[in-house]
Amino acid sequence: MAIATSQLNETGAATIRAAGGVLLLSCYELGHQPLSLAWPAAVLRQHGFEPTVRDLSVDELDDDTISRAALVAISVPMHTAARLGMRQIGRIRAVNPDVHICFFGLYAVLNAGVLLDAGADSVIGGEFEGPLAVLAEALERGELPATVPGVVIDAASAVPVVGKHEFAVPDRSALPALRQYAGFERDGVIVPAGYVEATRGCHHTCAHCPITPVYGGRFVVVPRDVVLADIAAQVALGARHITFGDPDFFNGPGHSMRILREMHERWPWLTFDATIKIEHLLEHRRLLPELAALGCAFVVSAVESLNPDVLAALRKGHTAAGVDEAIALLDDAGIPMRPSLLPFSPWETLTSYLELLRFMAAHGMTASIDPVHYSIRLLIPPGSAVLDGFADAPWLRTLDREALTWRWTHPDPRMDALQGEIATLVEDAATRNEPQEATFAAIWELAHTRAGQTPPAIPAPKTHRPRPPRLTESWFC
Repeated sequence: MAIATSQLNETGAATIRAAGGVLLLSCYELGHQPLSLAWPAAVLRQHGFEPTVRDLSVDELDDDTISRAALVAISVPMHTAARLGMRQIGRIRAVNPDVHICFFGLYAVLNAGVLLDAGADSVIGGEFEGPLAVLAEALERGELPATVPGVVIDAASAVPVVGKHEFAVPDRSALPALRQYAGFERDGVIVPAGYVEATRGCHHTCAHCPITPVYGGRFVVVPRDVVLADIAAQVALGARHITFGDPDFFNGPGHSMRILREMHERWPWLTFDATIKIEHLLEHRRLLPELAALGCAFVVSAVESLNPDVLAALRKGHTAAGVDEAIALLDDAGIPMRPSLLPFSPWETLTSYLELLRFMAAHGMTASIDPVHYSIRLLIPPGSAVLDGFADAPWLRTLDREALTWRWTHPDPRMDALQGEIATLVEDAATRNEPQEATFAAIWELAHTRAGQTPPAIPAPKTHRPRPPRLTESWFC
C-alpha cells in the first residue's frame, strides 16, 4: 500500500484524516452540481475525515492540493467523466507518486481493467460511499485495499456493491454554486436548477445501459427524508427547479410520488423534471395528470429508435406505437416529452433513420429534441451488456482502451459516414446558436441526400406545441 510521504506525521503515522488527506474529484456530470461528490463527502465526514472536493468542470486543481492527498477518489458516473478522469492519472502520479487513486461510480467497474492498467490502484462500483470510507480507514491503518469489501484491485474480481445501506444527507457545502451549472429555461427565463436522486439502479436491463451490468435489474431506494433534505439544501442555495436524476423515476412510483407530494406541499412554486421509460408512462398513465399538477415541467424518455430490430437488440421493451401513445398521454396531461435518441447502432438502417426523422417532424417534436441526439452512436464500454449477445458479431472490432469503448463498424458504410457528417453539422450549428428547427431541416436534407433521394418537404406537424422548457445543457453522456 502506498501513502503519500507528505501525509506522514513525525511518528510515521498516516495523516489521511487531516484536511485534504482525501481528495474527491469529479470531471463531468451533465452540467449539474455533482451529487456523486456530495454523497461521499457526507459519509467521509461522518467517519471523521475532512475531504477536499473539486469539480474539475468548474474548479481548478493545483499541485499543492494533489500533494497533500493520501487518497484521490475520482467519480465516474458517466463515460465522459471516466475518460476525463483517466487523463488525470498521469498528472496526479507526477505530483504525488505514492498516492492511492480510486475510481468510483457506474463506469468504474465497467472499465476496471483499463483503469487499473492505466495506473489506478482500485475501483468501486454500485453503492460506493461506505466502501470508500472504509478504504480511507484501511489506508490510514496501513492495510491493503484488497481487505476492504467492495474495493476492487484486480479486474478479474470486479464485482459491484449493490444492496441496502445507510444513506447520508449529501453534503454540498464545498461544491461550486448552483449558478455555475446548467439552469432551467422556460420562455427565455433561466433559473438555477438542483439535482437529486430518489432511487439508484433500475428494474430493467436495457443492453446498452451502463446500469445493467452493475445493478443487474435491481434498484435501491433513497429514503424520502434524505431526498427531501437534499432538495431543501439546494432550495436554500437558490434552486428553483429540481432534476430527478433517477435512471427511471417510476421504478418505484409510490416512493417517487410521495416525495413529489411533500416537495410540492413545502415548495409549491418548485418545478421539476424526471426520466421515465415509455413502458412506464403507459403503465402508470393514471399518475400523469398528478405529475403535472405537482409541477412537472417535462419528462425525458429514452425513445432511442423506432426500428423494431434496434429495440429488440437493446431490450428496450417498447414499440413505435407505444412511443406514439406515450406522447399523446403526456400531451393530454400537459407535460412535454423530451425524447432522447440513439439513432446510430448496428441494427439501424438508413430507411429507419429517415422514418425516425419523419415521425418526430410529424409529431411536432423538432423543438423538443436537442439536435445532438440525431448524431449519437452506440457506445459499448468494456463491461457492456451488449457484449452478452453480440460478442461475436461481425461488426464488432477492437477495444479502444483510450476511448473506453469497443469500436464497431456499421454493415452499411453510408450509416457511419452519415453519423460523422451529422455530428459535425450539429456541433457547428450549436456553435452558431442556430435554432433547432433550422438544424433539423439541415439534418433532414443531408440524410435524404445520402440515401439517394430528393429531400421531400418536412411533414407538417399533427400537433403544434410551444417550445418546451429545457435545461441549458443538452442531455447526453
